[in-house]
Amino acid sequence: MVKKLQQSMVVEYDRTGDTGVYELRRHPLTEPAPGEVVVEVICAGISHIDGFIREGRETDWVEPWPRRSGSCFAGVVVSGTRASRFPPGSEVIGHVRSGAHSTYVTVPEAALVAKPKSLAWEAAGGLFLAGATALDTLDELKIGPNDTVVISAAAGAVGSVEAQLARHRGATVIGTCGDRNFDYLRQLGIKPVRYGEGIVDRIRAAAGGPVTALIDNFGQDGHDIAAELGVPQSRYRSSADRRHTELRLLRDDPESVTRGTALLERLAQLAQARAFTLLISGLYPLEEISDAYLDLQKLHSRGKVLIGTHLVTTFRTLKARDVHEAAL
Repeated sequence: MVKKLQQSMVVEYDRTGDTGVYELRRHPLTEPAPGEVVVEVICAGISHIDGFIREGRETDWVEPWPRRSGSCFAGVVVSGTRASRFPPGSEVIGHVRSGAHSTYVTVPEAALVAKPKSLAWEAAGGLFLAGATALDTLDELKIGPNDTVVISAAAGAVGSVEAQLARHRGATVIGTCGDRNFDYLRQLGIKPVRYGEGIVDRIRAAAGGPVTALIDNFGQDGHDIAAELGVPQSRYRSSADRRHTELRLLRDDPESVTRGTALLERLAQLAQARAFTLLISGLYPLEEISDAYLDLQKLHSRGKVLIGTHLVTTFRTLKARDVHEAAL
């Protein structure tokens, strides 16, 4: 049972704008409806599309005001019906259209999967949108062992999951990135290639043969690069395609929720099997969500930037990437 007086801290905003529009507000919790549970959020992911929605750049996004933020989370079930598949105490990973940036969230059981015990809370909390986008894209392209695939922004949240899962499928993977991320990609078995003039020649040299697919997470010259490399249009995915995939994953109709949860279930199993590791670039307390988004907007983070609700300390440590950038 959820006490009527128990409250949740929720990130909301009343207008489009920069990170300054976020407010942390208290809302009372009520009993979950049949088929729903209340989850105490431990960790939640943030994503670029959250920021685009907040800024008003996603004109297709229709939602009443005030709006909430966040779609990915992991936590512990604290209340539900007797027939629940996830009784109180269950550790779960879930997804919502919006509202994951809170201390508690009420969600349909259909939007949850069990969190593997071996999966850290941070990795679980940031798993859904980046991971499901990556997995859905690889499925659409039917990436397999006979492929040589180029993935741009391969050190980012979506790109790094795509690259690792493509390699897990047996593909040869070339990741485009800045110099700072070369060693990171090499550790994953990915061939790094530097952005910039001459990139097509560098990709050809790294591939040593035909490139069969290209996934553009960078959003600048991917179409031209794919054409020069002779990649068929059917095996090219643009950053606009990624946007459509993410928006589709954020739908909250029953069919979309079921599909998203099926992808999340596969991701949890793949993460447990160590087919990929979600690298954590930054972890911020819920109260500092504006700083978390400002960090993400720099476009320099590897992997995922996250929000935590029960951090042991809020002391900031200097990031290696900040040291690297300061030295340039």
